[in-house]
Amino acid sequence: MGYFQVADDVFCLRGTDVNMLLVREGDALTLIDAGWHGDVGVIERTVRALGHRPNDIVAVLLSHAHRDHIGGLTHLHERYGIPAYTAAAEVEHARGHVHESATPLDVIRRAYKPRTFTWAVRIAAAGGLRENTAPHIQPFPREGALDLPGAPTPIPCHGHTSGHSGFHLPAAGVVATGDALVTGHPTAAAPGPQILPDFFNHSTPATVDGLAAFDGIAADTVVPGHGEVWTEGLDRAVRLARECAAAR
Repeated sequence: MGYFQVADDVFCLRGTDVNMLLVREGDALTLIDAGWHGDVGVIERTVRALGHRPNDIVAVLLSHAHRDHIGGLTHLHERYGIPAYTAAAEVEHARGHVHESATPLDVIRRAYKPRTFTWAVRIAAAGGLRENTAPHIQPFPREGALDLPGAPTPIPCHGHTSGHSGFHLPAAGVVATGDALVTGHPTAAAPGPQILPDFFNHSTPATVDGLAAFDGIAADTVVPGHGEVWTEGLDRAVRLARECAAAR
């Protein structure tokens, strides 16, 4: 766990087997996703290591409301008053009124695999069994580029959840793909651009179809929700993810 720079004023934060993204513009910050509940310390330490205060986070943008991405939202709101935004179709999921996620039983059924078992132990320690919602979350306040540090533009790539979004940072040439496209996961067969295993997806066919949302977006760097940062272009990552899905 920790952080590293992926572009000018853009930093990838490593939580517990999950990535977050911090974007800086002057004295202000945008946080994309918030890890597990136990990853709040990673966020606060990174912000301070970069010479900022947590209060400098103008807003948190949520790709989707699974526990490994929504974890720090309520803490950041209650402690620092930081608002959070997600796609309108994801709001009820984030508030806990609907559920579109893998269950503990889904994980237990696969825990005979050593990598999956050790991952399950890690995420349990990070708050994986904790109910975590964000009652304060609101839909994106406008279409297109948001008036936030880095001018992030939401990319609707529904499928992994019904309101899943990626985020394009055009000036930096970076796209955060959330869990619509990852480059690895402890439960995956091999690393590389791919969609997550079926049991994580609300709809795997829709997740594959949702990759089309990234077509035509110019970006050299992909920061996925899970796995290593990809620097060989978004278009190639999407092509490989499609090929991987077709080969399943």
